[in-house]
Amino acid sequence: MIETNNSGIIFPEVMNNFNVYNEANRIVGTTGEFSLAQLQAMTATVSGSGILGEYNTAVIGMFQSMSQDIPFRMIDRDFFSMLNTGEQSKLVLRSSVQQRNRQTGGTLSTQAMRIVFRGHPTAANLGTVKMGDLMNASITLEVTYILVEMGGQVMIELDKLNSVYKVNGKDLLAEVRKQC
Repeated sequence: MIETNNSGIIFPEVMNNFNVYNEANRIVGTTGEFSLAQLQAMTATVSGSGILGEYNTAVIGMFQSMSQDIPFRMIDRDFFSMLNTGEQSKLVLRSSVQQRNRQTGGTLSTQAMRIVFRGHPTAANLGTVKMGDLMNASITLEVTYILVEMGGQVMIELDKLNSVYKVNGKDLLAEVRKQC
């Protein structure tokens, strides 16, 4: 997405760096690559009089099951602290997005991006053991909460357990909560 500010047209280039945190500390055992959960809306098929055929409509704020894999180079204490199925794990990814300003001759800048998610563990892969190599372990969480902020602004917040769905700061379920 290309955005503008007072000094020109800014567009994001690359993820400059990132760190992963649990409730208390930075987790140093995670991998160099982190694939984020996919949000896929729940849909209903609409048909009937006045409609030529049928179409699918997204149900506002409702999403299919979302899983998040947390990759670890090696298993460690942080890995095992996330395996309690009776508790939600909370992870925060803090990153720096490198961006370029075309109007100022290509000046580089960075913008903070923060992604928060919570969920319960549903799977654990202890990885492989090989001399002189990484274990490539992972934990899979069933995500019930996700928040993405860019430059301190909430871009999306989905809290499945508390009926919250916000996009670009707009609460899309405010009326639904009032009506129910």
